Amino acid sequence: MTTLRLLELAVALLLLGVSLWLYRRPSTDGYGSQGAVLLLVAGALVLAHSLGAFEYRPTQSELEARQG
Repeated sequence: MTTLRLLELAVALLLLGVSLWLYRRPSTDGYGSQGAVLLLVAGALVLAHSLGAFEYRPTQSELEARQG
């Protein structure tokens, strides 16, 4: 894992932690924070990207088409 990926992973964990803290803190109206949900989604996307889920991996047919 490269330094950039580790940094991205740290940012993702920070976003997830802040979103959980925002969502669980007591509120006056009894509802969760919409910002916390948005941070949770952003953190999940950054986490997936840092783990390499969005890397391009060509299929066997694409490799054969490129060669032939």
